[in-house]
Amino acid sequence: MESRNNPKTIRAWAMFDWANSAYNLVITSTIFPAYYTAITTTDAHGDKVMFMGHEFVNTALSNYVLAAAYFIVVLMLPILTSIADYKGNKKSYMQLFTWIGGLACCGLYFFKLNTLELGMFCFALAAIGYCGGAVFYNSYLPQIATLDKQDSVSAKGFTYGYVGSVLLQIICFVFVMKPDWFGITDKSFAPRLSFLLVGIWWLGFAQIPFFKLPKGVPNNSTQHQNIISGGFKELSHVWRKIKANSVLKKYLSAFFFYSMGVQTVMLVATGFAAKELKMPTESLIATILIIQLVAIAGAALMSKLSSIYGNIKVLMGVVSIWIGVCIAAYFTQTSTQFYLLAVVVGLVMGGIQSLSRSTYSKFLPQNIPDTASYFSFYDVTEKLAIVIGLFTFGFVESLTHSMRNSALVLTIFFIAGLLLLFLLLKTQKQELQKPVSVA
Repeated sequence: MESRNNPKTIRAWAMFDWANSAYNLVITSTIFPAYYTAITTTDAHGDKVMFMGHEFVNTALSNYVLAAAYFIVVLMLPILTSIADYKGNKKSYMQLFTWIGGLACCGLYFFKLNTLELGMFCFALAAIGYCGGAVFYNSYLPQIATLDKQDSVSAKGFTYGYVGSVLLQIICFVFVMKPDWFGITDKSFAPRLSFLLVGIWWLGFAQIPFFKLPKGVPNNSTQHQNIISGGFKELSHVWRKIKANSVLKKYLSAFFFYSMGVQTVMLVATGFAAKELKMPTESLIATILIIQLVAIAGAALMSKLSSIYGNIKVLMGVVSIWIGVCIAAYFTQTSTQFYLLAVVVGLVMGGIQSLSRSTYSKFLPQNIPDTASYFSFYDVTEKLAIVIGLFTFGFVESLTHSMRNSALVLTIFFIAGLLLLFLLLKTQKQELQKPVSVA
């Protein structure tokens, strides 16, 4: 394996974020939610849709489908990553999930109201492909960067992702907002073309990291063992290591709770503005673009602050701001208020994602052959948090008929995460104060 902190390797690694973040912006945050809400809201049935013989609130259905996709990831990834560590082939899995996600986005080109089941199936597959590829991508961080560089390298990845996704979003934005420039008369064509472009962008730019990134390093030299049993042995080994590390265990607990709020807010923001504030599609897309651009500065800012105050203290400050965001969302009434809130969300969104990843990487045991299994616990923690967060958001909306109440409920998760970060800070101080034994 080549030495860490190699600029070319780091740039190639960051290009994976450039490639797959287009999915995160166009499919989960802007054009797909707006298109989905528009085609599933009818004069005859309002916001109710029939899916697999059952009636659902349209936005609740998309939240449930996304939650189901993440739950599949939760069940699948620990086993696959332990096998990847055992065999040293994490790049192959990274490629597999990228093809699944990219092709699923291309499949969304065929999504209309009369193909709702197909659309939801591709929507779920795209999410699985995105999440699956991300865990192996994240696991490269300690392999390509030393401890002192991991905050800045993590921020670099998110910055590439934000810039790349915004570029494609602008291209798609032109098609959606000005279809007459291209002779487009079918209102559904421009959004569906955007989904196709996301798949092509994702698959195309992902070839850069696939060409440059090193392969994984096997964690077991006795490769004659059964791959499944070897994978499960690796999984149990990693689980024992995590349980024995009090700092790592407490950090994952805190990350679990505040991720319920962070990821849910990011996934439902567009739907919230469309339903609660009646904002038009062009305003929604502009808002998300603002969030993405501000997030670039947020990721860089948090990286700088962490070097001054330490990662946990900065995370505590950011989570406190998220609590304020959820409370403010409950009272938001106008587009201007939402735009101001979007700027704050962008600032803390980029920061908390970048810093969360690098903080976990710093807490891992050093000098281990490969880290895919360790990062699977990180990603599974996040995806399980998303499952609970999305389900809670959808359930509260169905119960109270208001997404504002759902946003307010998310503060509970953030408060729990903040308290656990405070306990983690105390544990860190106690660890530092322990006397060093002299042989």
